[in-house]
Amino acid sequence: MIYPKNFEQKIGFTEIRTLLRERCLSPLGKERVDEMSFSTDAGQINTWMEEIREFRRIQEGQDDFPLDNFFDVRESVSRIRLEGTHMEVEELFDLKRSLETIIAIVSFLSRGEETEQGEIRHYTPALYALADGIATFPILVQRISQIIDKFGKMRDNASPDLLQIRRELSRMEGSISRTLYSILHSAQAEGLVEKDVTPTLRDGRLVIPVAPGLKRRISGIVHDESATGRTVYIEPSEVVEANNRIRELENEERREIIRILTEFAKKMRPNVPEILDSYSLMAAVDFIRAKAELARLFRSFEPEVSDKPHIDWIRAVHPLLQLSLERKSRKDANRLSLTDNSHADKDSNDEISLQEDNILSEEEYKTGNVPPSVIPLDIQLTKDKHLLIISGPNAGGKSVCLKTVGLLQYMLQCGLSIPVGDRSTTGVFTDIMIDIGDEQSIENDLSTYSSHLMNMKIMMRHATEHTLILIDEFGTGTEPQIGGAIAEAVLRQFWKKHVWAVITTHYQNLKHFAENHPGTANGAMLYDRHEMRPLFQLAIGRPGSSFAIEIARKTGIPEEVIHDAADIVGSDYIQSDKYLQDIVRDKRYWESKRQTIHSHEKELEKRIAQYEKDIATLEQSRKDILRRAKEQAEEIIKESNRRIENTIREIREKQAEKEETKRIRQELAAYEEGLLSSSQPDKPRKNNKKKMKDSGLLSDEDFQKKVDKIKSRKERHGQHLKERAGKQQAAAEALKNAVRKQQTSGVVNVGDAVRIKGLTTIGKVEAIDGKQATVIFGDMRTKMAMSRLEHVDTASLQTEQQQFQAYNYSRETRETIDKHRNQFHQELDVRGMRADEALNQVQYFIDDAILVGAGQVRILHGKGNGILRQLIRQYLASIPNVKSYRDEHVQFGGAGITVVEL
Repeated sequence: MIYPKNFEQKIGFTEIRTLLRERCLSPLGKERVDEMSFSTDAGQINTWMEEIREFRRIQEGQDDFPLDNFFDVRESVSRIRLEGTHMEVEELFDLKRSLETIIAIVSFLSRGEETEQGEIRHYTPALYALADGIATFPILVQRISQIIDKFGKMRDNASPDLLQIRRELSRMEGSISRTLYSILHSAQAEGLVEKDVTPTLRDGRLVIPVAPGLKRRISGIVHDESATGRTVYIEPSEVVEANNRIRELENEERREIIRILTEFAKKMRPNVPEILDSYSLMAAVDFIRAKAELARLFRSFEPEVSDKPHIDWIRAVHPLLQLSLERKSRKDANRLSLTDNSHADKDSNDEISLQEDNILSEEEYKTGNVPPSVIPLDIQLTKDKHLLIISGPNAGGKSVCLKTVGLLQYMLQCGLSIPVGDRSTTGVFTDIMIDIGDEQSIENDLSTYSSHLMNMKIMMRHATEHTLILIDEFGTGTEPQIGGAIAEAVLRQFWKKHVWAVITTHYQNLKHFAENHPGTANGAMLYDRHEMRPLFQLAIGRPGSSFAIEIARKTGIPEEVIHDAADIVGSDYIQSDKYLQDIVRDKRYWESKRQTIHSHEKELEKRIAQYEKDIATLEQSRKDILRRAKEQAEEIIKESNRRIENTIREIREKQAEKEETKRIRQELAAYEEGLLSSSQPDKPRKNNKKKMKDSGLLSDEDFQKKVDKIKSRKERHGQHLKERAGKQQAAAEALKNAVRKQQTSGVVNVGDAVRIKGLTTIGKVEAIDGKQATVIFGDMRTKMAMSRLEHVDTASLQTEQQQFQAYNYSRETRETIDKHRNQFHQELDVRGMRADEALNQVQYFIDDAILVGAGQVRILHGKGNGILRQLIRQYLASIPNVKSYRDEHVQFGGAGITVVEL
């Protein structure tokens, strides 16, 4: 039970729902937001929390989740259940793209790894449960792609009749264009039409703009005139019949398109229920994503929810108050940064009204006691302390604390993350009842106090041990003494029923209620007596003072009035309030001490960790020193070996005599002696002969044998090089003769190696049909004019073969090339692109067109200022394979499209 009916508005949940709707991608998710409701099932709530956790992990990961093309076409799909109905081309295009998104989502959520038992352990099990059983329709998507292109237009080859109609339509439009240009040029030559005038379209018919005074000089039908009346649009008589025929063809085209769509709807009709069901997955994903985005905005957490009522929140904050204060802080910072008053005009949409956010009480709003930033609250309601009575000064944050509890618990049981610390725990309540604000009603004859009593009656009647009750300013609205008494009596009824409640009050008798009633706890909103300002901090375990005397003195009430008030209430009340303030002060002092000790412990732990890190660094440094010493020793050994080899080579090259050999060997011994003396400086040097013996150097006889062996190996290597050079020279002469013979023939024959002029890829001629040749390039076969081919010399052919063998294309790569060729389209749209981006796209497009052997392609660049058109044509002029380029016919786009002949 949620009480009262305007519960969501009172706690601010309507604003939460609005923020959630704004983060949805489609009406699918927004419907889920509108249907979101309060749940008492702990298992369901935990499932909702796990879904948000998994999606937040996906957002933080490396893989992009498929979030494109969230289109809601359920209404269009439902419509084709009736025989004879169909979906429009645009609707079918949206259906195709959204079904592709559903396929991608199911594939993404189905990922996992196989366990030892052969089962699949999914990476996101909670989200996979949503996708499990959802039907996908890849064949249906493929069929739609066969009749609709990637731009959402009906393909010409969607049916033979449509292809014939569009060819006839194209032929007629070309004929009209030529005729119209002929008439236009004649009119321009006679001075009837200005030189820069071009044909235009009016009501789907090609017309010529003419000045009103000259309209009778051209025979035809006047279709329209400009808004200024300075131009009339005439359809010449010569093209009237042709334009009528075009209208007929356009009607035939539309009828054929409807026939195609109707036939497709017949094939799709049996799958309509499954298609509609698949959109439930898209709606769920959209809804969960919006939850994750809202969690990121509020810096929220998804706690584990138990099925028993309890609240143990650490560092809980009111999300709307946090958002409002952050906006206000940013706005104040922007105002301070502006130096020009003209830029400091107030924007009504940017004003932050905390009262409108329904966060603060009216008293808190009026006094202006608003915290500069959100102060986190530690709130605890357990089985032993299930009634919390919060007291404290006016405008000290009691209402914010109360509404924080109500809003966060309601958000949680509606399946949303809540802004609390990650060590927080919480449970489930079956009922949440709230009494906040004034419910006066002239119609129902209810005063402020009567409305509160009506709420108390309903709460006492329906409350159970699983109910959470939130009451602000309990017992106010009537004479304080009787109001406090009735409030205490009602509170005792709540206590007897073991109700869970958070209640704010100023009554002393309610503050003392906890002393004699187990399960009840006092809470205080702290106040700084010295600076006379609220601290917006909740301290559970003791009541709080209202600080009425201090606040009255701060506001400037005369001291005489304050003394009179103190005499009226009596010294006992004043003293008890003073003692309570002293307790608050002492607790704050010891709390500060505890925080200081805690910070010192943290600092000590940090230093211990640093010392351990330093010890580990020293140990690693010792290992590095030993490793470097070993590397240096190995380098010395290598250098010694290099010296020996150099000595042998020098003796062999100089063919040294015995004395020279002896000198070189003495230098080598001196080097080794230097190494030993540097490593052991304290030991005396020995003679060279003993050093050579101790170091393991070769004797004179062994040394001479080594030199002779090296000379013999060198002679054999030189002979081998001479023989190989002779063979290479003979092969080069044979290649030159073959090239000369091929170049003298000048005729391309079957089996010849050729390449396209201007390109480097080499192919082989498979067949020749007149002036056309079938050429095989790798695994691709294409036809092209023989004039575009040229012979390839044998050296280039061998180089190409070596490169091909070295690269060794895989089967997957060849399939990718074939797929690229099959999906080639003869039209490229670069409208809206930057110049460098457009030229890059045109370059790839022309390369692909040459590769597949296309004869004609079209580039859509728009008219604009003509800069992009000029740049593209400058590039086309530099391509050898481009024969010519020109503007498209005016009815097809005119100067906004370039037709390229290859």
